Amino acid sequence: MSSSNVESSTIYDAVVVGGGITGLTTALLLQEAGKKVVIAEAHTLGFGSTSGTSAHINTFADTTFTEAESAFGAKGAQLFADAIAEGLGLIKGYINRYGIACDYETKPGFLYAENDDEAKQLEEIYHGAVKVGVAVNYTDEVPTPVPFKKALIWDGQAQFHPINYLHGLQKAFVAAGGVIRENTIITTIETNSGIHSAGDIRARAVIYATHMPPNLNLFNFECAPYRSYVIAVKLKSGKYPNALIYDCQEPYHYVRSHVVDGERLLLVGGLDHKTGHEDPAKAFAGLENYIRKYYNVSSIKYQWSSQYYVPVDGLPYIGQMPMAKQGIYCATGYNGNGMMLGSISGKILSDAVLGLENEYADLFRPSRVKPIDSFSELVKENADVAYHFIADRFGIHESDSLKRLKPGTGKVVEVDGKKIAAYRDDAGTIHALSPVCTHAGCVVGWNNEEKSWDCPCHGARFDIDGKVLTGPATRSLAKIENTNPQH
Repeated sequence: MSSSNVESSTIYDAVVVGGGITGLTTALLLQEAGKKVVIAEAHTLGFGSTSGTSAHINTFADTTFTEAESAFGAKGAQLFADAIAEGLGLIKGYINRYGIACDYETKPGFLYAENDDEAKQLEEIYHGAVKVGVAVNYTDEVPTPVPFKKALIWDGQAQFHPINYLHGLQKAFVAAGGVIRENTIITTIETNSGIHSAGDIRARAVIYATHMPPNLNLFNFECAPYRSYVIAVKLKSGKYPNALIYDCQEPYHYVRSHVVDGERLLLVGGLDHKTGHEDPAKAFAGLENYIRKYYNVSSIKYQWSSQYYVPVDGLPYIGQMPMAKQGIYCATGYNGNGMMLGSISGKILSDAVLGLENEYADLFRPSRVKPIDSFSELVKENADVAYHFIADRFGIHESDSLKRLKPGTGKVVEVDGKKIAAYRDDAGTIHALSPVCTHAGCVVGWNNEEKSWDCPCHGARFDIDGKVLTGPATRSLAKIENTNPQH
């Protein structure tokens, strides 16, 4: 289903870096338009956020239409709503056109408030949605055991299996003549006479569909990385809600059902936090405690997490990359709405490469001037980054020794006065690395749930051997040899 025949003598119309929903949508649109496109994916297609999403397809977003209007005016809010709707339409269109079997189901969505403050927020969300023509109504009935004060129902929401959908796009892309290169890491771009070289791939346009463009760039200071958690449980009752259900807590919870390997399960998600800042084990435990409080759980079948980036002014950055050569594009800052926004990004980016006007291009332009009210959020997020850069580096945290490191765990420890990111595997072998993130020099922390080293500054993640799992880092953590656990 994939193809890797990149011809070194060929100049492609575009190289798409990243094989998630943004990358495949963009590449397929360009290939269908008669362009010659190659996808370069560092791991395997869908490896990153697309494989971790709980795959909600909504007509609303985490950034409310009221918030969008406050920052970008009534026209901006309307365009945001239209972009979300068009992203949903792109997904439905491709499923129908190519007959993609991806468990696509249309379901109502419910958003409920449990107290007076949340009820007030709900009213603002309602009025903001009505103003931009998004279908929403108040309802007295929500298929949830959680007591609530007020609730909204959104018709025409949907869910699907994101990896099966990606496989459908992949099949169509290859059938149209597209080329896919998996396990191909693009770290830098060389540009000469308008031709961009990404390793041995040459193209007239480069599209970073990597969730966060690699290396140091402007978006490191305009998007904050977050982890989001999901557990899948089996219920004793066998009765599952046939809807997408969200509360208004901060951080929030959501539930929906899905059939996995012939077995219906309840997916419970939320409790998001900044990457590298809190204990993932507590997040999973919190989700389990929450769901056991309201549902009669038979067993927990799966648990996983995913990463997304929150933009400082609420809207994603899609288009020509600032301070980069002409013809280098990116898309980032989807908040928690990557399915719709990743899809519409594909249309905006492909239109840019094709030289076509796109009505959303200006609203999402990466070089846009930030609204004044986003400045305080920018300062807050980057003050937090600065703290971790300094505090972790100079050893404010209590030191430890390698001999106290239990099998299956990792920690930044001090050995002979030097900090080491150390992981002891189940066989007792120490995997020792430099704890200094290769992206911007912050100190990584251990994520015991996913056995990874996570950077608290910009969200880069590394495996136990230091290899990059999630950008914006492009280089592995340095290995430290001959570590003596007796020190």
